[in-house]
Amino acid sequence: MRRTVFNEDHEAFRETIRDFIAAEVVPHYDEWREAGIVPRDFYRTLGELGVFGIEVPEEYGGAGQSSFKFQAVITEECARAGVSFGGAGVHTALCLPYLLAYANEEQKRRWLPAFVSGGMMTAIAMTEPGTGSDLAGMKTTARLSEDGTHYVLNGAKTFITGGVHADRVLVCARTAPPTPEDRRGGISILAVDAASEGYAVGRKLEKLGLKTSDTAELSFTDVKVPVEDLLGKEGEAFSYLMHNLPQERLGIAFGAYAQSAAAVAFATEYVRDRTVFGRTVASFQNTKFTLADCRSEVDAMQAVVDRALEAHDAGELTAADAASAKLFTTERAAVVIDKCLQLHGGYGYMMEYPIARLYADTRVSRIYGGTSEVMRSIVAKSMGL
Repeated sequence: MRRTVFNEDHEAFRETIRDFIAAEVVPHYDEWREAGIVPRDFYRTLGELGVFGIEVPEEYGGAGQSSFKFQAVITEECARAGVSFGGAGVHTALCLPYLLAYANEEQKRRWLPAFVSGGMMTAIAMTEPGTGSDLAGMKTTARLSEDGTHYVLNGAKTFITGGVHADRVLVCARTAPPTPEDRRGGISILAVDAASEGYAVGRKLEKLGLKTSDTAELSFTDVKVPVEDLLGKEGEAFSYLMHNLPQERLGIAFGAYAQSAAAVAFATEYVRDRTVFGRTVASFQNTKFTLADCRSEVDAMQAVVDRALEAHDAGELTAADAASAKLFTTERAAVVIDKCLQLHGGYGYMMEYPIARLYADTRVSRIYGGTSEVMRSIVAKSMGL
C-alpha cells in the first residue's frame, strides 16, 4: 500500500540521515555499545548536521519546522541500521517540547542556540527511587531562599536517560508539599546546570538493552538553582508533564513499529541465506507463514503510528490516542521481534546479530513513558470505564 505520511522533504532528509548513519555511526557502533555510551563529541556532530534544530525556531538557530515527522524518520533509519543515537532522542523529543512551550524569551535566547549546536545537552529527571510511575509521589524538594533569589534543591532521581552527558537537566521537584485534595500540585520544573555545586552523577546504570543510551542516577545536595532557571510557573509542572506525555508516547510507539519492521527485514535476509537440512530456512512453510504473520502485524502498526503522526501534527492527538498507540505497538512489537529472533535459531541469541539487540532494546518500551498497565487505565478511562 502506498504510504502518504511523508513528503519529498522528509524523504530527502531520510537519505541524508541514512548516509550519515552509514558513514558516522555503523563503523563505530560496536565500540560505543561496549562502552555503554556514545562519545560526547558525537552530539556536536549531530548538531552540525542540524538534527537538534529541526523544531527550533529560526531566531534561535533552528530550522523552524513544527512537524514531528522528521524525528520519526530518524527513528526509522536508526532501527533499519540497528543503531541508536544514544541520549539524543531525549534531548529533542522529550526536553525540547518543554523548552519551546514553557521557557520565557530570556531563557530561550540563553539556552536554545547551544541546544541546537549540541554544545548543551539536556535530560529530564522525573523518576525517583521507589516512586516509578507515581510522579505525584516524588520526594525531591526545591525550597525558595529567604531572599527569593534561588531555590535550594535536595533529593535524588534515577533512570535518567542522557544523565551522564547532560549539561542541563530539567528536574521535577516539589516547591510545595502535596495536600490531601491535590497530590499533584506543588511540583515545579527547574532547569539545573550540571556544573552546580552539590549536583552529582551517580552510577551509569547497566541495562538489559539500549546499551549506547547512557542512563544514570542523579543526586542533589543543597544545589542552588537561580529563580531565573524556573521553567514555566511554580507548582504547575504536573500539568506540563501531562501535556507533553502524548508526544513522548507517540515517539515510543513509532520506535516499537520501526524496530518491528527492522526485525522482519533482518529475519527475511537471514532465512534466505541460512541453510539447514540442505534447504534454505526461507523454503520451509513455517518460516513463510511466520514472516507473513509478522508482516501483517507491522502493516497494522504502521497504520496506527502514521495516523497518530498526522493527528499530532494537526494538534489533535489526545492522551488516550497516544496511550492506545503505545499500548498496541509495544505489545505487538514484543511478539514480532520474538518470532523473528526464533527464526535466527541460536544465532538470534548472539549480541553480534542486530535481532538480539532489538529483542533487548524493545523490552523497556512497555515500561518507560508509562507502563502498559497505565496505558490500559488511560484508554479504559477514555471509554467511560
